[in-house]
Amino acid sequence: MRSACPKVLHQICGKAMLAYSIEEALKISDDVHIVLFFQAAQIQQYITDTFSQHSAHITLHYQNHSKYPGTGGALMDNKDNGDNKDNGGDIQGTMKGDIGDNKEEKSPFAMRYDKVLILNGDMPLITKEALQPLLKSQSPIALGVFELENPTGYGRVIIQEGQITQIIEEKDAQEAIKAIKTINAGVYALDQAILATYLPKLSCHNAQNEYYLTELIALAARDKISIEPIALNPKNFMGVNTQSELASVQDMMLDTLRKKAMDQGVVMHLPHTIYLEAQVCFEGACEIEMGVAIKGKSHIIDSHIKAHTIIEDSTIKDSHIGPLAHIRPKCAITKSHIGNFVEVKASHLDGVKAGHLSYLGDCEISEGSNVGAGVITCNYDGKTKHKTIIGKNVFIGSDTQLVAPLNIASNVLIASGTTMTKDAKEGDLVLSRVRQENKSAGFWHFFKKDIAKDS
Repeated sequence: MRSACPKVLHQICGKAMLAYSIEEALKISDDVHIVLFFQAAQIQQYITDTFSQHSAHITLHYQNHSKYPGTGGALMDNKDNGDNKDNGGDIQGTMKGDIGDNKEEKSPFAMRYDKVLILNGDMPLITKEALQPLLKSQSPIALGVFELENPTGYGRVIIQEGQITQIIEEKDAQEAIKAIKTINAGVYALDQAILATYLPKLSCHNAQNEYYLTELIALAARDKISIEPIALNPKNFMGVNTQSELASVQDMMLDTLRKKAMDQGVVMHLPHTIYLEAQVCFEGACEIEMGVAIKGKSHIIDSHIKAHTIIEDSTIKDSHIGPLAHIRPKCAITKSHIGNFVEVKASHLDGVKAGHLSYLGDCEISEGSNVGAGVITCNYDGKTKHKTIIGKNVFIGSDTQLVAPLNIASNVLIASGTTMTKDAKEGDLVLSRVRQENKSAGFWHFFKKDIAKDS
């Protein structure tokens, strides 16, 4: 990825790609095991912070990569993990009781159920529904496969008489094998007993000097174990190894999110130009114009979001926002009109009109209030953020500075160009402008030398 960020923590539509795999695993099972290796400390912190409510259902393991390298090594006994806690990778999730009964411990991970589903942390398009064919297989081993016109880089799957006999990694494949277009999707469903039997038999005598999980397939096939190939949709199992692939996967995710929103009745103008993040939700009659970006846990209810507006982690209800507005995190805006080049941050606006060119930060504004062009809430004194509280039916003239902390009662008129530093009580007219003075013939006096030269 050519990035200091761990691969699986790269963002796709507002979430780390790893989060998608974990979320789908948790939909399937209450016993999810995650194996970490490279940059493990960062990944562990992310999992701990993001999935704290699922801590009873997630177990973290560290791969001893110096002793057990490779995908097979990730599943081996890693209790003696040495100094490998700064390292991260595959996910293992066991499937729940309707798949199999509880069994005694048969593997280093002490997994609770006798069926094991193995996923990858870099497949963010994976879904519970896409995994159903694997989950329904009755074979001791089921392997996801799909066909690719250009299979370069993937392990090739050898199938004979409907059974998988071998998986050959790209780096170990001869030219005849490289011509095969059936590839390993990298997801497995197998009996826990299979792992207990065949993991100890894996060797690292290959081009990478690693323990391949794929070798388990060849060993089981020699013992006539049924290995069922499960045809999967490649769109759901795309891995991410480059920035280009990251962008492609995000495009696919965006298509899914936009289609879901439109299926719910959201009107979208030029939908391919609209950016949505995974936790955005819509309710009621919403209309989104071109070039809009809605991020974080934003909730849009019965609102019209106009062109090129950005909304972050905010709730918008019964409002018109934009065009070219910026709603920053922690805003709740109801029954309001926020126009072009208005920025709002950490504020509650109810029944407010702010038509253009304003900054409203850390404020509460009540219904009927009007914010003129160029109004600024001066909320930061260099050390601390301060609040501005504005009551009902307040008219704020253009080019006004509201120096917080400030409390403005209802029914107040603030004259254009005012710098307001004191609270106002109900009914006040507030103005602080310097009185204008017009000097007769001042223009000629100011420019007299230049005029003399020109004449």
